[in-house]
Amino acid sequence: MPTVASVQRSGEPPGLAGTGKPGTEQLRRQKLLAVLSALRRVGPQSHTDLSIVTGLASATVTAVTADLERAGVIERQEQTMSGGRGRPRVLFARRRSFAYAATVQISSDVVHYALADYDGTLIDRFSARRDLSGTPVAFLAELAAALQRLLERSRLKPQDLAALSLSSKGIVDADGGRLVWSPVFGERVVDFTLLLQDLPGAELSLSNETLLVAHAQASRRLAGRQAPDFSGLVTLSLGHSIGLGIARPDGRGGLAVTAPNFGHMLNAVDDRLCRCGSRGCIEATAGFYGILRLAFQVPLDTIPAKFVPLPELEKIAQSARQGARMAQYAFRQAGLALGQGLSRVLSLHEDMPICVTGPGTRFYDLLSGGIEEGLRQSLHVRLNGLPQIEIDADEATLVSDGHIDRALAAVDQRVTALR
Repeated sequence: MPTVASVQRSGEPPGLAGTGKPGTEQLRRQKLLAVLSALRRVGPQSHTDLSIVTGLASATVTAVTADLERAGVIERQEQTMSGGRGRPRVLFARRRSFAYAATVQISSDVVHYALADYDGTLIDRFSARRDLSGTPVAFLAELAAALQRLLERSRLKPQDLAALSLSSKGIVDADGGRLVWSPVFGERVVDFTLLLQDLPGAELSLSNETLLVAHAQASRRLAGRQAPDFSGLVTLSLGHSIGLGIARPDGRGGLAVTAPNFGHMLNAVDDRLCRCGSRGCIEATAGFYGILRLAFQVPLDTIPAKFVPLPELEKIAQSARQGARMAQYAFRQAGLALGQGLSRVLSLHEDMPICVTGPGTRFYDLLSGGIEEGLRQSLHVRLNGLPQIEIDADEATLVSDGHIDRALAAVDQRVTALR
């Protein structure tokens, strides 16, 4: 059966390349992508369901699924009717072995690895502690060895991997595949394109972690009952770093997602030193190290730690809930900085619901007062009211879902690309 690797070697998607006019072929490609996207987001579907979900005519769905099935990209599955009577229902599904995607989530102290098939089913995952004192070269060697281990555990060859999706806190050059600044390496650049030397069939994507969270949150809404009313959302990630993602419909059935440099946006003219080397950033007050520094009345220009263990923040939170004033003050100041930053986002992008994620959500009761105060300081919020705020503590799942969905969407683009 064809795979992405065989498609890449032949230079032409089997059964998908057309010979018509450019405009006609572009329209045909959009229909192929619409069906593949529907199967990726919703799962196996019947011919009738695909027509409803994609808005394509029944005859068009017949032609598109025939092309995809002939190319080995999708396959038929039979679903037994309730009670075992009648003919089985035929469903179309993405063929799991057609392509594989590896994801790498780089956190401050640990790296999470995962492997998924073309249907989006998770095959394997593991985590490894990272050396915070190492160099970018040594870190890349660790990643390469771990990826090799990931493939070997599932008995796959390097050429079987069609997509490699990486994410990190910090500032990324997505087009160049480079981590430009990070809490651990500072301004020492990490060039992830070097990983492709051992993965000849893979396409690399690099994202800010919070962008993936926003993508996953928005995808869930598009696939659910909220789809007709969905106009966008903001995701705020709380932890060692502060991240923000913005997701909106792109007008073509997909998503436009960005991750502005929210945590390192100037919030106040003061001496609070940030890990980026600037003073007065939102993260310098609202990141875990900022809260710890205020709670213990450490000089504000003290060089921040690269990593603050979560149990240390738990202790500060416990003392705040027991009435310790400096601990309460530290969390309220953190919330105030977050609220002020969010008010600027809403003033620029108009009202959108805000989803708060990350390990810092366990302290939201201590942050919420300051967040609301900061939001109300803007005219926009005073006129339009507070935005809807939701809490989703399971950030790891959101990052994983965003990774896999974006990686497989990139494979779809490659498979259906015009030649």
